[in-house]
Amino acid sequence: MGSTALDSTTLAKPTPTGDDLPRRLGDFNTLVEALEYAAHGKRGLNFYSARGELEEIATYADLRRRALEIGRKLSGLGYEAGERIALIAETSPDFVAFFLGCQYARILPVPLPLPTSFGGREAYVEQLRNQLKSCAASALVGPSAMLDILKQAGEGARMDFVGSHDDFAAMQAPEGPIRLPQPDDVAYLQYSSGSTRFPHGIAVTHRAVVANCRGQGRDGVQLRDDDRCISWLPFYHDMGLVGTLLTPIVNQVSVDYLATEDFARRPLQWLRLMSRNRGTISYSPTFGYEIAARRAGEDLVRQLDLSAWRVAGIGGDMIRPDVLRLFVEVFGPAGFRAQAFVPSYGLAECTLAVSFMPLDRGIEVDVVDERVLSGERPMKDTTDETKTAMNGNASGTAGVVTREVVNCGRILPDHELEIRDEDGNALGEREVGRIFVRGPSVMKEYFRDEQATCAVLSPDGWLDTGDMGYMRDGFLYVVGRAKDMIIVNGRNHWPQDLEWAAEQLPDVRSGDVAAISLPGSRNEEVPTVLVHCRLRDEQERAAFAERVRRQVQESTGVNCRVVLIPPRTLPRTSSGKLSRTKARQQFLSGAIPALDQKTA
Repeated sequence: MGSTALDSTTLAKPTPTGDDLPRRLGDFNTLVEALEYAAHGKRGLNFYSARGELEEIATYADLRRRALEIGRKLSGLGYEAGERIALIAETSPDFVAFFLGCQYARILPVPLPLPTSFGGREAYVEQLRNQLKSCAASALVGPSAMLDILKQAGEGARMDFVGSHDDFAAMQAPEGPIRLPQPDDVAYLQYSSGSTRFPHGIAVTHRAVVANCRGQGRDGVQLRDDDRCISWLPFYHDMGLVGTLLTPIVNQVSVDYLATEDFARRPLQWLRLMSRNRGTISYSPTFGYEIAARRAGEDLVRQLDLSAWRVAGIGGDMIRPDVLRLFVEVFGPAGFRAQAFVPSYGLAECTLAVSFMPLDRGIEVDVVDERVLSGERPMKDTTDETKTAMNGNASGTAGVVTREVVNCGRILPDHELEIRDEDGNALGEREVGRIFVRGPSVMKEYFRDEQATCAVLSPDGWLDTGDMGYMRDGFLYVVGRAKDMIIVNGRNHWPQDLEWAAEQLPDVRSGDVAAISLPGSRNEEVPTVLVHCRLRDEQERAAFAERVRRQVQESTGVNCRVVLIPPRTLPRTSSGKLSRTKARQQFLSGAIPALDQKTA
């Protein structure tokens, strides 16, 4: 028996919030141990349509039975421990059961994204091919509706199977033995962060993922018996996979899912589910809160009851207090409390979570001189007047540009965090530097990439996150990235991908492009492509910029701003490499001018 599919005449209830099974907060050695225990209870996963209708129910007992069947079949088909099976991470019981089934055969599932996150079919297929090659997948499995794409992506690859979940279920195979994993075995590979052309698969062990799930449930959100999670986050991203799938399994929580693509079309269904099912925990990058707040009308707000929502988690990109203030303004009349916001910091290389803000404190910000954040001057001592919560902004000194830096909380127990300078020296209180983390949640390696692993992970276990921040009173404040990564709507993009896409145009030379992020009008990050231009006519320049924008969007899915600049103005390092950091600084300071463009 698998998940329960419901037709229009079926009156079924989702899995219960409460359960007689005593809750264990992640005190397991492996994901399999956690699922085995959760299967003794009545809780599980519930999948809703874009209209908010309950379509499928999968109790943890259902998922265990189905995962066992898949695990035995995989070993019976001859798949060996440690082989990789790529899974299109749709929001469905099929994906979850297959992911868990791999655990019973000590096979590594590799969640891969859906095509909705890309600009076109060819770009998506190329993404799949690169990731399949990177992880050396033995099989590719996805939904039946994507069968043509799966086969196109798998052409020329040496894989034993390419097909749908139904195709796999229809295969005849002897029943093989169950192979139970050990704590230090790799549980899965995560591709949520990194390059589409040169991807890095993050190897996460059972010990690491269970430790992170335990930290989230026990210390981060401090789970209660009446907690229920609601989520629209994608399973191919670490926030969705670990935060709203594996953490609920490890801590025995019922979850209600809205598919990510359905959230994009009808974002307010998220809040309707929160209201109807009395959801207490839900996470989103800042942009999710912004979309919901800007789409909501007074009639909808009057229909909602968000008073049960006690953990409104925020992570995945830079946290924007202005957006969260708007959310409180809009949904406060529906019972949403500003104190429910729980900022956090994390990254896939540390499984997911690194720090959590204490509960019921909401958003706290430090108002900091931008010159401090860019390294132009040291941090000055501030008073409590510059540290504000959700009820307003602190004003900076006249003529000084300031930024609100959000308090991302305290690091999870059993983990260590240091702020270091460029020479690797530990910095003191309120000194801005690179964030380093060590602890049981840190990844094992970048799969099959020793050079990339050694670049970020020291022999004694310290992970260079590539992010910048500082400590204040034991709390972490994240100010940005030291690395060049560009984050758009919670998804990471390597600038090299955007540059490469632009350089495919015949009138763009190699080395003439720099992809950076710039602050927008509402403090959001705006992906921007600086391009050398030799055209004199302003209308021709405008047409050229539009060609670059379309090319980048079609190749990467990123809708970027294109700024044309004079030839030979992009800065280089002493070895001749492009310096994106200097390009950003020089553009903001006016040292690199933008060329005029006349729109038609």
